[in-house]
Amino acid sequence: MDVPVWVWIVTVGLIVAMLAFDYVGHVRTPHAPSLREATRWSLAYVAVAVAFGAVVWAAWGSTYGGEYFAGYVTEKSLSVDNLFVFVLIMTSFKVPRLYQQKVLLIGITIALVLRTVFILAGAALIANFSWVFYLFGAFLIYTAWAQARSGTEHETEFKENGVLRLVRRLFPTTDDYVEDRMVTKVGGKRFITPMLIVMVAIGSADLLFAVDSIPAIFGLTQETYLVFAANAFSLLGLRQLYFLIDGLLDRLVYLAYGLAAILGFIGVKLVIHALHTNELPFVNGGEHVDAVPEISTGVSLAFIAVVLVVTTVASLAKDRRDRRRAALGAGADGAPD
Repeated sequence: MDVPVWVWIVTVGLIVAMLAFDYVGHVRTPHAPSLREATRWSLAYVAVAVAFGAVVWAAWGSTYGGEYFAGYVTEKSLSVDNLFVFVLIMTSFKVPRLYQQKVLLIGITIALVLRTVFILAGAALIANFSWVFYLFGAFLIYTAWAQARSGTEHETEFKENGVLRLVRRLFPTTDDYVEDRMVTKVGGKRFITPMLIVMVAIGSADLLFAVDSIPAIFGLTQETYLVFAANAFSLLGLRQLYFLIDGLLDRLVYLAYGLAAILGFIGVKLVIHALHTNELPFVNGGEHVDAVPEISTGVSLAFIAVVLVVTTVASLAKDRRDRRRAALGAGADGAPD
């Protein structure tokens, strides 16, 4: 896939413009978005991502277009899992709903910058060491097993990571929020506020998720441009998605199993690709292993879509059954003898 420099510049410019629009149009005046606003802007960001994919499809063909859409759908589905952690962080830091948009947007911006570094590093590794696909594949298969093992259990308490502990150790922090300020002065001395701390928490938490998602998308496409674009567009809509499905997260009880299936599938796909590009002397004498056919992009996209649909429908059906049982139980308990 030959991507001219000017296309990179235009793409990065579009992403920066979308971020700037969010900063100026949505978070400059703090407010808690309504469900209608969150729905409208979520659909708008999905439409932009789909339009971008259509341009890729038209300019570079169906193969690369399919790879982009497979990568975007995978990143978007994995980002839903991120939202569980975001909810925990917001709850743990008692962030006023009025300021949650700003927290999410700055945290996502930090994550976007750090993920770009990860993507460039991953692309450099793949270009120079084909055996890295074995590592990526094995890691994703292990992650899938761990995800499936966690099942419907989600953490109920946020635990601060090393980055946050370091920030608290290095900088004096106020106990309370000072509107939406990140830094303030108290008695002539400069303090950081919990607003900055929670932004660092969002950004660093998403960076940890990138350890799973970046190898996953490299399993669907090795084109750095498509990996970057799919990650960027999935992150850009994450703020709106948070407010859209905030009340639905607890109902997606089978999400972990669906994500486990997707990660495991991509892990196997990576291992098969590694066998086809094998250069390790202790594997088949350093020769390529072509006995097992590679999994096509179309099959990958279809598998991911089916898993997400089945997971969502099964989760909502179970939630409906549980609510009906709870309602019947409450009615029975309240019935007269």
